[in-house]
Amino acid sequence: MVEVLDTLKEIQTIEFGNEKRAKLVAGPPFPESEDRLLLKHVKSLPSPNSVTDKWRTCPIQANDRNDSTCPKSFACGNLTDLSFPFSLSPQSDCGLMTMSGCDAKPFPRIRLLPEGDWYYALEKHNSSVWLGDPKLDTTLRQHKCQAFNKNFSLPSSPSISFNMINLNKFFKCNSTRNNTLHIIQKKNDHFSGYNMYNGCEGFSIYYKLSQDDDEHIGAVPTNCSLIRLPIHSSDGDLFNLLGPEILVEWKLSDDCNKCHYDGGQCRIDKTNKFYCRKKRKFSSSHLLSTKKLSDNFNHDVEGGSIYFGVPVFSYSELEEATNDFNSSRELGDGGYGTVYYGKLKDGREVAVKRLHEHNCKRMQQFVNEIEILTRLRHNNLVTLYGCTSRRGRELLLVYDYIPNGTLADHLHGDKAKDRSLAWPIRMNIAIETAGALAYLHVSDVIHCDVKTNNILLDHNFSVKVADFGISRLFPNDVSHISTAPRGTPGYIDPKYHECYQLTSKSDVYSFGVVLVELISSMPAVDMNRQSQEINLANFAINKIVKCAFHELIDPSLGLDSDTKIWGMTTSVAELAFLCLQTDRDIRPTMVEVLDTLKEIQTIEFGNEKRAKLVAGPPFPESEDRLLLKHVKSLPSPNSVTDKWRTCPSITNTK
Repeated sequence: MVEVLDTLKEIQTIEFGNEKRAKLVAGPPFPESEDRLLLKHVKSLPSPNSVTDKWRTCPIQANDRNDSTCPKSFACGNLTDLSFPFSLSPQSDCGLMTMSGCDAKPFPRIRLLPEGDWYYALEKHNSSVWLGDPKLDTTLRQHKCQAFNKNFSLPSSPSISFNMINLNKFFKCNSTRNNTLHIIQKKNDHFSGYNMYNGCEGFSIYYKLSQDDDEHIGAVPTNCSLIRLPIHSSDGDLFNLLGPEILVEWKLSDDCNKCHYDGGQCRIDKTNKFYCRKKRKFSSSHLLSTKKLSDNFNHDVEGGSIYFGVPVFSYSELEEATNDFNSSRELGDGGYGTVYYGKLKDGREVAVKRLHEHNCKRMQQFVNEIEILTRLRHNNLVTLYGCTSRRGRELLLVYDYIPNGTLADHLHGDKAKDRSLAWPIRMNIAIETAGALAYLHVSDVIHCDVKTNNILLDHNFSVKVADFGISRLFPNDVSHISTAPRGTPGYIDPKYHECYQLTSKSDVYSFGVVLVELISSMPAVDMNRQSQEINLANFAINKIVKCAFHELIDPSLGLDSDTKIWGMTTSVAELAFLCLQTDRDIRPTMVEVLDTLKEIQTIEFGNEKRAKLVAGPPFPESEDRLLLKHVKSLPSPNSVTDKWRTCPSITNTK
């Protein structure tokens, strides 16, 4: 800074001649070729126009996902921004749910599957749609008992599954001469606590308004059958309780997700088996603005209601479940909230996240996490049980309780001394985590905070990926999302600091750090390591480039005594090396990472496949050697809370 000050003074006095300017531009003496290379490849940092403005983003080429036949998005009647899995009836091959009659009144029509029933398409959300049944509407308005001849069932397909949210269980019991006193008594005992409607000739209806989906029905009495109908209100007679509107959630199968992500079309053969027809590519749904997300919550109340299939808890209910948020119940504390152990009145064990009052973005994160988790279903993602009202005294999120702590606890935390994570368990954890992230990416979600503290483990060491507060929805027909800084030091994509842009490859980088933690048992950031190796990513890259695997891999894994473990751990290290590349184009996708991990696990990972993995994309030999020789070190913070250096450093190799 002294030199900067002196130079500025010289400039001001206009005594700054050509000779001094040339000296300034030249900088320290470099060999000519290296100096030119440095100046040629300097990357400018984006600057905001003002402190509050969004940051300018680096130019990136858009993905070439054009298809001349299938539209990326379209409108139909009152519904806009429709895309896969929707399609228009003349182009039914472009999707799974067909829209028709877009100019029809009062609403366009929709069919969930080929040969299925047609419904009115009333309103669409992210992964759900409100349907209207015109025939049921007519019978309910006229109080006709034919309404109870209707029984909504879920269509089945290997490509997509459906869940009808607001259906209620009803039991239709025929009144016949064969109903003996014994049968009548048995029926009355079975439906004890139920409401009864006997206004229809020939049968009676038994029902409860408050039902648990998992409630055991038992053997249905003789002459009775179970039907499911949508609930419209909570008071009045039975016909006023019912309504013609059904809220349907959909979820693509893993096979269809992968097929669509790869640019194919989900198809079913004559035997009802799935296959992927790789011919056309589709775009996903457009990003939803924060306003749209917030608008979805305009009708919640303080406890007792259901939105998108997620119950709304009262604050007092969760206060009681956590023993008044007792500090002894605390499971963890992060930058955005504290998580407590709780037990609901129905006996369910839960984890309750209490968002910090001082977090200025807590409402956005609250809505964001609900919006994302309600549209996702995966065995290795944490389950959202519910939330409090956004108008309540505090913002609380309720998840299933995962009892065995975090992966970080077991690798280098309080549980590490138990040495419970043998290599086969770690390999399974890597595969399950990769599977969850691959599912997120094909579902148009970037996690943004992949780290071992957000990977929860149950008693069987099965993975549950958690914490979606800063995750982002993104359409896969765009190349990136621009956003303010987010993430955790040690895991953040170094490219993110140059452009403040997120892509799915940002998660791949973070997962590369997780892979290194799995093989090394070291934390992502350790201030006790040498300055250039504070970041585990730097440390790992340096060791892998030198093939010094013994200095990286945890010796307690048994690599010296088991050649298979040695082969698998070194292969995982090489995969992590690709994930940690500064150039995003070199990094594999999460689907490719998942496939590679599965190959490694099968021990059919021979020399040919390992060589292919290490080589990565085909480069000319000299360029490939240059990649390994001049790996750029990632910037390291002097402390976990310090700002990160954003300029790329150049490592000279002798």
